[in-house]
Amino acid sequence: MLPAHFIPHGRPLILGHRGASAEAPENTIAAFSLALAQGADGVELDAQRCASGEVVVLHDSSLVRTTGFSALVTQASWTVVRTLDAGSWKSQRFRGERVPLLSEVLEAFPRLVNVELKCEAADDAGLTAEVVRVVRAAKAEDRVLLSSFNVACLWKARLMAGRIPRALLFEQEQRWLLRSGALAPLLGVQAMHPEHVLATPDRVSGWRRRGYSVGCWTVDDPDAAARLHQSGVTSVITNWPGRVRNRWPG
Repeated sequence: MLPAHFIPHGRPLILGHRGASAEAPENTIAAFSLALAQGADGVELDAQRCASGEVVVLHDSSLVRTTGFSALVTQASWTVVRTLDAGSWKSQRFRGERVPLLSEVLEAFPRLVNVELKCEAADDAGLTAEVVRVVRAAKAEDRVLLSSFNVACLWKARLMAGRIPRALLFEQEQRWLLRSGALAPLLGVQAMHPEHVLATPDRVSGWRRRGYSVGCWTVDDPDAAARLHQSGVTSVITNWPGRVRNRWPG
């Protein structure tokens, strides 16, 4: 189970998925600021290493969708990435928003941060180790949750930084061994993060009985969030944190 401050009373923890990404450019300072202004308890973001080794906050393996720059993240140095416009694709009013470093986000937002380790290979090229270093440098171990679909990353995180909480991500399209959460005991995670369609009441009840917190993604319907919470889900990751938060006024 996650520490108590990750589980509010009377409602689920609400995390902005890549920030308030329905309304602002995902994984930017603008999106994270909006999510917190709308009452989110924290944010969820994606962490990768760029070519020069820094941990940048970006979802895709390529920079092209959100910046227009045709290169893989792993092939672009920070000196290039920091110049790119990551806001105009969403709206001209966000023109000039940048791809932030993980360290910048942790410094700017002293709130809960779910850091997804984005890597599909068994060899993460130092991603997990560098994320752990950045989190420790920010003295943010008590407010960061590390999550990943990549069991190798979670295993490394357990060995490198056992006190930083971890969550296993899984989705409907994966093989049973991965989508069932069966590997959670081996990885020593404290939370299950299933795609919301996998969070049936029976499964949620079973995960909770085994001592896991349960966080679902991506939940944009406030009523669906309420039903999930009633079944035992402790957190929801949403593109619309304001709408979901308003389901529990006060």
